[in-house]
Amino acid sequence: MNRKIFHRFGPSLSQRGVTLLEVLIALVVLSIGLLGLAALQATALQHNHNAAVRSQATNLSYDILDRMRANRAAALAGAYAMTLDTGLVCNPALNPSAGTLAQRDLAQWQNQVACQLAAGAAAISPVTNNTVTITLCWRQRLSDEAVAEEVDEDAQPDQACSDQGLISFVYSTRL
Repeated sequence: MNRKIFHRFGPSLSQRGVTLLEVLIALVVLSIGLLGLAALQATALQHNHNAAVRSQATNLSYDILDRMRANRAAALAGAYAMTLDTGLVCNPALNPSAGTLAQRDLAQWQNQVACQLAAGAAAISPVTNNTVTITLCWRQRLSDEAVAEEVDEDAQPDQACSDQGLISFVYSTRL
């Protein structure tokens, strides 16, 4: 007669703790996966924010272009041309009433750039061969690094932006 002898206390001594070890390894693998998922979510949020800011820069470019097209004679005469201005300050109550239409348009637009883009800066090239170039710069993320405060006057606006650690958006089109 072959009888199987069952142990009273379950598996043999060599099998004890294996299930607990398997559970711990599974928890480690799961936690690494969840950390990767959290990092992926954070990166997606950052890229989504950057895309929204770039869309805002596009809208600001279209805004000043529409103003220039509405005041074409002044735009062709160079009334809208400006060098890179990195010292723009947001003033939500701005309502310019003095000056020419081009000066009021530029004041309102520069205020929008300052209010809508972090550390916003802007430049508009003079109209040449019926073509105008608009450069917008902004800081995507504030950092602890020191940023040079001097702008090289001979540098192109987008180069001056990158010299200060700013992201640049350059839009050229026919007026």
